[in-house]
Amino acid sequence: MKKTILLMSFLSFMGLLKAQTDITDAANFKRYVEANKNNTITNGVVFIGNSITEGWVNMRPEFFSSNNYIGRGISGQTSPQLLLRFRQDVLNLKPEAVVINIGTNDIALNTGEYCPQLTIDCIRSMADLAQAHGIKVILSSVLPVGEYPWRKEVKDVPKKIDELNARIKAYADANGFGYIDYNTPMREPNGALIAAYGNDGVHPTAEGYEIMEKIAKATIDKVLKK
Repeated sequence: MKKTILLMSFLSFMGLLKAQTDITDAANFKRYVEANKNNTITNGVVFIGNSITEGWVNMRPEFFSSNNYIGRGISGQTSPQLLLRFRQDVLNLKPEAVVINIGTNDIALNTGEYCPQLTIDCIRSMADLAQAHGIKVILSSVLPVGEYPWRKEVKDVPKKIDELNARIKAYADANGFGYIDYNTPMREPNGALIAAYGNDGVHPTAEGYEIMEKIAKATIDKVLKK
């Protein structure tokens, strides 16, 4: 009996350890560990986000290199995952400003049930951390999506995105943060991404990123001058 109890306790401990390890793995701390070594970006800007940010750097690297920007996007990530790695991938780099773009994968249920309050709270926590370290905060809208190809069971996607964007903008306005609206100039009347700006309905094409660059740089320049 005692052996059975010990075995069950050990298995429970291993299950807990595995869950904790999975959370660590989900944050993907290893993704930028080498790039971050001995690296700071004085007077520069860090873009943190998901595959939209990661793809931006890969597809349009000159936008980042020519403006003293760096990207710290990881495909598939949600707001809690960004918060977990925010110190490593933003604070430790000592940028002048950070651009936070997150939320679409929360809505797509990538890491569980979508809770709008959790998403905005994670964004608020990242903003709080940035401010505490003297880093200027720039929030940005979730890009338009009509339907997630990998999660077609999620309904009313444009409505959910619009509601989250309204909360992000209201929070940015209330706190004097910069706000980049990618959504309005990139959407169809039905709330989907304009086809020329995204070949899968979610991720921007080069043309889509060009639109984003013009909007982002104008806002960033304004914030950096404050």
